[in-house]
Amino acid sequence: VTSGCAGLCRSCSVSLLCGVPKQIAFTALTAALAISWTGKMAVPCSLSARFKGSFAYFTIKDRLPQILTKVIDTVHRNKNTFLEQYGEEGIEAEKKALAAFSKLRNELQTDKPLLLLVDNLPDTELWNQYLEYQQTLLNENDEPSWFKSPWLYVECYMYRRIHEGVVLSPPICSFDVFKEGKNESFFQSQQAISVLCAYLQELTKIKDMSEEQVKEEFFKLLQISLWGNKCDLSISAGQDNSQNCSPLTSLADLQSCILVNDTHHLWSVLSHRKKVRSSQASAARVDIVLDNAGFELVTDLVLADFLLASKLATEIHFHGKSIPWYVSDTTKSDFQWTIQQLRAANHRWMSECGSNWDSYLKKEVWVYHDHLFWTLPHEFCEMARVAPDLYTELQKSDVILFKGDLNYRKLACDRKWDFTVPFSQALNGFHPAPLCSIRTLKAEIQVGLKSGEGEQLTSSEPTWLISGKYGVIQFSALI
Repeated sequence: VTSGCAGLCRSCSVSLLCGVPKQIAFTALTAALAISWTGKMAVPCSLSARFKGSFAYFTIKDRLPQILTKVIDTVHRNKNTFLEQYGEEGIEAEKKALAAFSKLRNELQTDKPLLLLVDNLPDTELWNQYLEYQQTLLNENDEPSWFKSPWLYVECYMYRRIHEGVVLSPPICSFDVFKEGKNESFFQSQQAISVLCAYLQELTKIKDMSEEQVKEEFFKLLQISLWGNKCDLSISAGQDNSQNCSPLTSLADLQSCILVNDTHHLWSVLSHRKKVRSSQASAARVDIVLDNAGFELVTDLVLADFLLASKLATEIHFHGKSIPWYVSDTTKSDFQWTIQQLRAANHRWMSECGSNWDSYLKKEVWVYHDHLFWTLPHEFCEMARVAPDLYTELQKSDVILFKGDLNYRKLACDRKWDFTVPFSQALNGFHPAPLCSIRTLKAEIQVGLKSGEGEQLTSSEPTWLISGKYGVIQFSALI
């Protein structure tokens, strides 16, 4: 083991230390990780609810129980639907799911030890190994729990337990407890979506755009994608957080809220690749690691369409979640549903966008992936070992765009970094390709700021890290 994040489970790579007794493996891995980090930097501790007054503490104490309460309410309200679809079996399944979620909420609120998963899905063993590894980091009498363990881990664990509760309640085991909220957010953002679709269709009809015009529109659509990230139902605990006004009118006013703006670096990579490609007839691939369904997803699709139309890319690969996740994260079902809704819309430009995007998927110039790694608790510096197939896939990309707050937390290992630590350093060796984080701030982690900038913001706006007011377009070239 030559690289990795402190506090991570190297044994989650099935091929690693194969045949070695578990406790010996954990001991060897822990030692290797410590050596790895020691040679690089002083490592801050993970964000955790054990720090009272932190946003992590507020999340575990208040936000997550609220989300679970909403899940319970959603399942109960669908009781008649389950009855119609499955008869008495559906009613029994509803009762079983409600019991599982109520138990989970009680465990969380009373800081009970985290439990092993029992659903025997493809990722179950990975999760259980990770829990056992977390145990090795604690004193002999302590156990991993909601308010003591790393925030990233326990928050991911809650969503995985929600999925387990549904899976173990057949025949409703494919029910998405967050689907209603995601769909509602899409419909409540219809006006903004129609404006954006109309803008794109008019834009792509312009012939022979100059390089400067392409650059200007790329900058604009990238910022729209950035501010679309405000629409996050996990932050609002499932309450309405839709986009109700035109996304184009406020961009100039929001410029000062972009704390790190590396758009020029991103443009340089894409425009250079375009020039090289014109002389060599090669492909240019952009990967987008998605965040929220609803309005944000549409902003990402609009950006992707423009990248193709402007020949800044020849193929786009989207990466979503394999299970319902963080309330509003995009699954394959959400991705397909959104495009079909646009195709069927009673609005010329929305319908045209939907038809075009459906065509891109059929022609495979757009490709959707949903690797299970995206719903594991691991930081991204673990990807090469835990999911080498995914890491190899991402290495085929010319640029990877990571949308949203959770992806940023996993990129930067969800630690209490000093604000001035370089982004590339916080990545801790994760670099399958040049990458860019496009994120509005909704967690107490941010790196790559100028000296004194974070402290000044903390003094003037104590909630600047979590309010969603500020954003970053933060680039790191391939090292």
